[in-house]
Amino acid sequence: MTILICVLIAVCIDRIIGWPDWLFRHLSHPVVAIGHLVSWCDRLFNNPTAPSSNRRIGGFITVLIVGGVCLVAAIFISSLIPNGPFGVILTSLLIWPWIAAKSLSDHVKRVAIPLADMNSNAAKTAVSMIVGRNAETLDNHGIARASIESLSENTSDGVVAPLFWTLLLGLPGLFLYKAINTMDSMIGYHTQNYEDFGWAAAKLDDVANFLPARLTGLLYALIAKNPVYALTIMWRDARKHRSPNAGWPESAFAAALNIRLSGPRNDKGTFSDDAWLHAEGENPTAEDIMVGIRHYDKGLNWLTLIGFFVLIFAWISRGGI
Repeated sequence: MTILICVLIAVCIDRIIGWPDWLFRHLSHPVVAIGHLVSWCDRLFNNPTAPSSNRRIGGFITVLIVGGVCLVAAIFISSLIPNGPFGVILTSLLIWPWIAAKSLSDHVKRVAIPLADMNSNAAKTAVSMIVGRNAETLDNHGIARASIESLSENTSDGVVAPLFWTLLLGLPGLFLYKAINTMDSMIGYHTQNYEDFGWAAAKLDDVANFLPARLTGLLYALIAKNPVYALTIMWRDARKHRSPNAGWPESAFAAALNIRLSGPRNDKGTFSDDAWLHAEGENPTAEDIMVGIRHYDKGLNWLTLIGFFVLIFAWISRGGI
């Protein structure tokens, strides 16, 4: 019950102010520190001339070091947090930086605005900040599609999964999840340099996001105008995605907005003929991005409301009134 209160407070703080630029300039961000540690391990253990097996072992060592440091730090910090109202406030403030709800929607809006003004170059610059594929190869529909895919997938990675693991395991669960997710975002690529070295991080991220991704897809389907249709499309198309997890929120989102997502793409210079999710949908536009942001906000509102209802029910069941 206490950790749920902390999570709700942290979510409310993030929805209101996010992680302000002035705070980033003065304090940076915890993910940056994890990133420095991952980069250090990359330089130390990822020898381009080493055999494949050695590089995979180096990746395992990296996972142990980065995950271990974050887990030990979380356990140590948790041991110092006092009970009572001050402990609740402190825990809430420690959870807050790891929730990327406002930051995610802000970044996606920065794509929609220039795209709506037919400023493709500015839209490509904005979308390149949130996706890994080559933005220069994208037309306007591709730009809109990439930003909406990022919005739907990162709802799971950046919001639902951190909250899920915090509620389940407290600060240790949150810190460890963010360590895993950061490693995957930095080294979990199917490229020559990271195919072996990032294998462990990528597989661990798949496991960590297995349930959150499906819960996110379920949430997006249930709040759609036609939940049964969205659920049907999600169940039909989610497994078509190259990722074992991303297809669930993306296919539900596509059905809810009546657009098609995924499909053939250029991902860091590698061309792939991926299947369409909700192939019967329309090609997305800048207007669909804004509709998607409203759907995203609706999902967050429902998550918060459910959290408050659970909190009230728990309080009543304990004799609160």
